[in-house]
Amino acid sequence: MPAYEPIIGLEVHAQLLTATKAFCGCQTTFGAPANSQVCPVCLGLPGALPVLNQRAVEFAAMAALALNGTVHERSVFARKNYFYPDLPKGYQISQYDRPLATGGWIEVRSHDPVRIGITRIHMEEEAGKSLHHGFSDSDRATYLDFNRSGVPLIEIVTEPDLRSAAAASACFSQLRDILVALGINDGNMEEGSLRCDANVSIRPRGSSAFGSKVEVKNINSFRYLQQALEFEIARQTTLVERGERVAIETRLWDSDAGETASMRTKEDAHDYRYFPEPDLPPLVISRGWIDEIRARLPELPEARKQRLQSQYGLGAYDADVIVRMAGAATFFEATVRAGASAKAAGNWIQGELRRKLKELGRDDLSASLVTPTSLAELVRLTEDGIISSSVAKEVFEKMWTTGRGAREIVDADGLAQQGDVSQMAALVDQVIAARPDVVAEYRAGRTNTLGFLVGQVLKASGGKANPKIVTELVKSKLIS
Repeated sequence: MPAYEPIIGLEVHAQLLTATKAFCGCQTTFGAPANSQVCPVCLGLPGALPVLNQRAVEFAAMAALALNGTVHERSVFARKNYFYPDLPKGYQISQYDRPLATGGWIEVRSHDPVRIGITRIHMEEEAGKSLHHGFSDSDRATYLDFNRSGVPLIEIVTEPDLRSAAAASACFSQLRDILVALGINDGNMEEGSLRCDANVSIRPRGSSAFGSKVEVKNINSFRYLQQALEFEIARQTTLVERGERVAIETRLWDSDAGETASMRTKEDAHDYRYFPEPDLPPLVISRGWIDEIRARLPELPEARKQRLQSQYGLGAYDADVIVRMAGAATFFEATVRAGASAKAAGNWIQGELRRKLKELGRDDLSASLVTPTSLAELVRLTEDGIISSSVAKEVFEKMWTTGRGAREIVDADGLAQQGDVSQMAALVDQVIAARPDVVAEYRAGRTNTLGFLVGQVLKASGGKANPKIVTELVKSKLIS
């Protein structure tokens, strides 16, 4: 057992899926032309006053309630003062000593389930974006895009309850699943709508004291989070074993080099000089509204996984894949209600549907022309023996590209399996006559050659022969 244990806490920053920004009416669409979604408020121009977005408050409260926290009826916005080129007014509207919500927990299922405490969830606005170009002094330039300035965020701060890099990655992943299931965040880390800072220190195993804390900033991948923490734990352990001091600092993860690099020391950190935002009154919400939001919370991922396993007999892995795939659990249950078996519906969703979505670069089923009803029809045609499994994949391809129903395609293209035993028997005779060597091997005891002969018959029939009938016919011919 290692002599030192890590102490890890996370700060997860999640963009809220509102149509407009936190304190103005500008749109939040990703990828819009630079500086096309701005106004005097989000540009911080003199005299412009912020107005709080109610939907952002609702979404933040949903997150807090889903994480078992306490949403306070009174909270206060504050100015967090610091200079950065893409923060034109010189401060960020955030929350400090009176956040929207405190407390709560999430049960992380990595190796052994462990309950991780939530310290607080507070609201704040996003800064803009700096775009750096050029390398030499003569062509170096920085361009500022303020489209993201003022986009609503929540920050979820955990207690330092995590004890491994793997558990921290699992915690971040589960937080993402919850936010996406709530419909308040799209989970797209490549676009910056979800990112994580990690605070990590080490201490002698069995000790209750904390070591020197290092913050690793702006990680936008579960894998990178785990790698960054593993590197940082090893780096700090090496320093301590050498008798050296771990500096209290902020570091960045370099995924290309596979290491963290110092960004600033604690001595260089800004004094944010928080004070209440004078242009916004305290946020006061009623207990009745909080209770109404609580009543509208959807089924959360872990609860849904357990229900899919108990109600439909899915395995733990299958239930996890279906729940994590956006929209797949709802699609799955609708397919079963339409008449498909749970096992077949799950297999099609995890197999062909998932493959098609990956080809499109999508991770949700909203792009599918195959509906739950049409997929259930395809499943029934296959299970009733009207089409073979290979033909079913051919039919699925046509369903995907045209949106037509499975029965319509099968009837129009003549894809139903041949049920005429005499026709199939004739094909069996042809295959057996053409491959006396394989027949001899089977009769010599190599019974695995049966599958080859059956496959040849199915191929000769164009995939229309019923595999079960063909298998029985081949067996009877081989032993006669």
